Order: sequence, then C-alpha cells, then structure tokens
Amino acid sequence: MRRITLVTLCLGTAMALSACQKAGDTEVDRALQDVNVIDESNLSDLMLTVADANEAVSYFKRTSAENPDRIDLQRNLAKSLVRAKQNTEAAAAWAKVIEMEGATSSDRVDYSDALIRSGDWDKAEEILDTVPPTHETFKRYKLEAMIADGNKEWKKADSFYDTAVGLTTKPSSTLNNWGYSKLSRGKYREAERLFGEALQYEPGLFTAKNNLVLARSAQRNYQMPIVEMTQTERAMLLHTAALSAIKQGDTSMGRSLLEDAIDTHPQHFEAAVHSLSALDGT
Repeated sequence: MRRITLVTLCLGTAMALSACQKAGDTEVDRALQDVNVIDESNLSDLMLTVADANEAVSYFKRTSAENPDRIDLQRNLAKSLVRAKQNTEAAAAWAKVIEMEGATSSDRVDYSDALIRSGDWDKAEEILDTVPPTHETFKRYKLEAMIADGNKEWKKADSFYDTAVGLTTKPSSTLNNWGYSKLSRGKYREAERLFGEALQYEPGLFTAKNNLVLARSAQRNYQMPIVEMTQTERAMLLHTAALSAIKQGDTSMGRSLLEDAIDTHPQHFEAAVHSLSALDGT
C-alpha cells in the first residue's frame, strides 16, 4: 500500500512539474514574442527616419511580402517609398493600404499626398473628398489648400491655408506656399507679409527669402529685406532682384544689382556674370 501511495505521489509530482514547465515555456515564448514586437517596432521607426531611404524601401518590401496581411508593414512600405521619392510606386502602395482591413482616414490623406507628388491631382482630389469632415488635421487642410489653389478657387484656398497654419507648430512651408499663391494672383503686399511670417518661424528657409525678394521687386522695391542671410544668399537674392528689375523695364537698376551680386558673391558667380553679359549684348 505504501508503494502504491509513493508511486501515486511521484506521478502526481511529475505531472505537476511537467505542467509547470509547460506553463513556464508558454510564458517565455510570450515574453520573447513581446520583445520581438518591440524590436521590430524600433527597427521600423529607425528605417523610416535615419536609415538610407532606398535601404528602407528594400526592408519593407521584404517584410510586407513575408506578412501580406499586416497593414502596418504595407503602410510603412508606402511611407518609405515617399521618403525615397519613388512617388508613383508610393501611390500604388497607398492604394493597396486603403483597401485593407484597418485602413484609416489618415491613410487616405497620405494616399492623396502621394498622388499629388506623382502629378495625379484629379485622383488626389477624388480621394480627399472621401475623407470625412471630422478628420481635421494639418496635412488634410494643407492638401485641400493646394488642390483649391490648383483649381484657382482662391477663397477656398485661403480658408484652407488659414486653417492648416493654425493646426501646426511649424507652419513655415505652408505660409510660404500661401504666399506664393498670393504672389501668383498679383497680391504682392499680402504675399510679402506671408513670406515674412514664414521666415519668423524658419529664418533659414531660402525659398521664402527668394520669394520675399520677388514680392518686393514686383512693387519696384529692390532693397534687400532685413532678414538673416549669408553672403552667398545675399548675392543670389540680388540676382533675383536684378532679373525682376530687368523684366519690369528697370534696366539700369537691374545692371547695378547684377554688378552688386557679382561683387558680393564669395566665389565666381557664373549665373550673374552670364545675365550681365546678356544684358550688355556681349
């Protein structure tokens, strides 16, 4: 009887140990899976930010092909293609994302953005129209403004630009776009103000500096604006002002500005030299 009891105890202990071992293995496996998910998430973030753009594309092409049902990997592939400036492929990737389970309004906005980058403005507008009005984001309104601009719907464009600027802490590029829109409409004073605002947020934005000079020159104000600029930038801005002056018939002012640009540039300023030679007919 004692032997039977002893055997039963041993078997019971062995089964309990086996059960504990299996439970322990399951917990370890689950922990390892969690670590893998964290590692993969960190790697994805790195690929989308600091990794070489083309390497990121290769990585997400491979991982999304291995896991075709995972929308997060397909989404990252689309983002990496935009980053690599492969815009047509990016649009195709976003088209796939919005058809997958779990697609969001943000995905549709990103798809519209990729379509604009690839030059398909009509399709971009069509996709953006499917985004519900409750999805109020900076990117959505920025794209709405650009599309309205392209359609010459100025009142809508101004409204969308104004809304977009209020939804971001970094509005410099949007203010610059809005200013360029005003410039193209001949509203030079308004354009000048918007370029100035853009430079308050991002003093190093050369595109805004150049556009600011264009807006001032269109009003026959050829003096350099009081903004931060390097010596090379000053020479380039003088060249911009010179060409604007010549275009408006202020030839003498244009020649003087070209000479200034050549003297200011720390190196040989070929573009300005060529412009001055063309002006003098040599």
